[in-house]
Amino acid sequence: MDDLFSGKPLRVLVYGRNLEDLLPLLKKFPLILVQEQPDLVISHGGDGSLLGAERLYPGIPKFPLRDRKQNPKCPLHSELDTLTRLFSGNLEPSFLEKMVAVSDTGQTLQGLNDLVLSRELVSSAIRYRIWVDDTLFRPQVVSDSLVIATPFGSTGYFQSITHGNFKAGIGLAFNNTMDGPDFTVLPPTAKIKVQILRGPALLAADNNPELLPLQHEDCIHMHRSEPETLVYGVDVFRCQDCYQLRRNGI
Repeated sequence: MDDLFSGKPLRVLVYGRNLEDLLPLLKKFPLILVQEQPDLVISHGGDGSLLGAERLYPGIPKFPLRDRKQNPKCPLHSELDTLTRLFSGNLEPSFLEKMVAVSDTGQTLQGLNDLVLSRELVSSAIRYRIWVDDTLFRPQVVSDSLVIATPFGSTGYFQSITHGNFKAGIGLAFNNTMDGPDFTVLPPTAKIKVQILRGPALLAADNNPELLPLQHEDCIHMHRSEPETLVYGVDVFRCQDCYQLRRNGI
């Protein structure tokens, strides 16, 4: 059994939507509901709830649980069954990478899914150049946006552009690029620098409402963040049978 679930009752913070459906179920398990200093954060909802929970409570172990009202479940993954597996220590732990971006002025953003460099003006593409590990990688790219994705996030915006995903490394996806390939996957240790050649542009991290504005010649530096985020039950959260039910609107 995981050490987190083998001692005294857990201090648990719940975050997300439709919590009135979740709270009665939690009474069946050895936990204390808290608003600060939790041992575990349960995010209830979809991907956005998990991303928001990590942004607000970074570094604290997470358990993402999809809500039944907006996320149909396959028979194996009801809320009660999944919570029972969690508190029995029978959900697989995963350590998820995050990406961090630092501007020339020291402003930072972190993303569990991805960082997205996008145009501010919908009428004009952005131009930028990319270095990888201090070596010029692309002297000029013209596109609507650039997605810098983690393996966990590669099933999101990265996949919508490339129609594929990846299991290791850092993915770059070029949305509506005018020349060159539309994606590449770099080693997980890669250090990435992007300089704006024509803006204005905005940098976003996951669903964080805070955006970083960028102008001509501004640079951002991006790399994998340490430490990784401990998340329980990623295989359940990303169950393909459940996904197909949601996709079909069942």
